[in-house]
Amino acid sequence: MTSSVLDNFFTGSKDNIIDLLSRPHFELVRHDITFPLYVEVDQIYNLACPASPVHYQHDPVQTTKTSVHGAINMLGLAKRTGARILQASTSEVYGDPQIHPQPESYWGHVNPVGARSCYDEGKRCAETLFFDYLRQHNLPIKVARIFNTYGPNMHPNDGRVVSNFIMQALREEDITLFGDGAQTRSFCYVDDLVEALVALMETEEGFTGPVNLGNPNEFTIRELAEKVIALTGSGSSLVYRPLPSDDPMQRQPDIGLARSGPRLGTEESSSRKDSGVPSPTSAVSSDRTFSLRRGASRRVSGRCSGTGIHALPSGRAHRHCAGPRRRYRASATVRAAGADRGTGSTR
Repeated sequence: MTSSVLDNFFTGSKDNIIDLLSRPHFELVRHDITFPLYVEVDQIYNLACPASPVHYQHDPVQTTKTSVHGAINMLGLAKRTGARILQASTSEVYGDPQIHPQPESYWGHVNPVGARSCYDEGKRCAETLFFDYLRQHNLPIKVARIFNTYGPNMHPNDGRVVSNFIMQALREEDITLFGDGAQTRSFCYVDDLVEALVALMETEEGFTGPVNLGNPNEFTIRELAEKVIALTGSGSSLVYRPLPSDDPMQRQPDIGLARSGPRLGTEESSSRKDSGVPSPTSAVSSDRTFSLRRGASRRVSGRCSGTGIHALPSGRAHRHCAGPRRRYRASATVRAAGADRGTGSTR
């Protein structure tokens, strides 16, 4: 079994997977999935696309191409090889929701012409393509709608709320809140999300999704800022700025489908819960990891056994680990890691 990662390093770094490069069944390929790919694969994880507004608004046309052309290319690859394919969609398909929490049956409240639309609508179009390939070609698909996620190897200039707050606190700078800080988010630790994605891929063929993956425990952005200050011992103060256009006021997954269907493990372990506020366990500064651990936080995954090609155009490469008991058929998995770590400027 060979595990491969594709990345064009628009936001990612080779350093994130440097410890995997010497493994005999792991390979890294520099590639952008807006261009066709010709490989032989058994499973494809398509997580390609920058998820931070700072990055996806830098080149909005390319962002849309990554979601749409990338999906077309990966679906074509899956069709040719007979591979099962998983699409990493996003909670952003719900836009600024008028239903709370958000179930998979909710069609969303999205601005199709706003500054965030390249990401939101690109992901919505990708979902459409996946289900059209299912209906027209009977392609085995899985669609995950990923909610706010955090964890190691986040870029210090990622532009989303967890990394922003940690970096500002460590530098003793004012912590910037957009709006009044009352916006709500629900953060899932990345190991839990990875385990859920692998579990989703292994579900029976008839379970296609879309399925929400995330932590249902909701709290305000102001609470997160106060928690970061407390954990770092920083003297930072809170400052308030105008809320960006179309920034969601609330974000909380309804994970009833994940709970009632195949067990996908989307909830945080009890050791990471702290009165409903997750501890920002760790993040990566430019050359080292700094830890904000409060005791031993349980890691869901064990040894990194890899699952295949990770297609990461405009996405951050990070380790796709799974528990030591798992075995994978995949000779390749298309994955864009780091995509969908959060949901916008207040993620």
